[in-house]
Amino acid sequence: MADLLKIQNLNVNIEKKQVLHGVDLTVNAGETHVLMGPNGAGKSTLGYTIMGNPRYTVSDGKIFFDGEDITEMSADKRAAKGIFLSFQTPLEVPGITLESFIRTALQQRTGERVKLFQFQKELKAMMQLLNMDERYASRDLNVGFSGGERKKSEILQLLMLKPKLAILDETDSGLDVDAVRTVSKGIEEYQKSQNGALIIITHSTKILESLKVDQTHVLVKGKIVKDSDGSLVQKINEEGFEEYINAQ
Repeated sequence: MADLLKIQNLNVNIEKKQVLHGVDLTVNAGETHVLMGPNGAGKSTLGYTIMGNPRYTVSDGKIFFDGEDITEMSADKRAAKGIFLSFQTPLEVPGITLESFIRTALQQRTGERVKLFQFQKELKAMMQLLNMDERYASRDLNVGFSGGERKKSEILQLLMLKPKLAILDETDSGLDVDAVRTVSKGIEEYQKSQNGALIIITHSTKILESLKVDQTHVLVKGKIVKDSDGSLVQKINEEGFEEYINAQ
């Protein structure tokens, strides 16, 4: 199976502070990888760096996506190639409706004109899957949305944009049990319909219950200190990160 994402010896700085130290990671198409670790370990930093956030400077190492070196590529070009990043706290965007935002992003993603009728039909179906009120489509993006609706909005974007790789950063943060189930259902649909690869950054295991986890990685102080299969999620859930923190 060809590598979809390959990270080699990645070192990353925020301003003059180094926050990632020699990270290596390989994700194949269709795989689900879980990234766990204590607060401040660098999990979100890794996600933002893969996406190309200019705040994060790669001081050494390479990022390859679909066989292409994207280390110096801008975030918009990475998005067009099929990388998607959700945010811990999705931003409000006044003046742009949720529907308009997704349609514009889809056109940028595919480079093709989006047929309105088919787009709206699919949007409606995906909103129903996520138990979203269809009126949210005509509301300004995330403006006045509850925390749960913002997270559903991001999963809706994921389902509509159909990226090759989705990085979900604390998507389950602040959600109640029912909302977590709904979001998990959306992620499962993405996996089934797109054979998409996932990197899930999380402290909780609830969102993972319906998903097959291929690899689990523990990040401590900017380094991946443990790689294992999905069984590691349960071990961490029961025992925490102390073993890995003390080993550093």
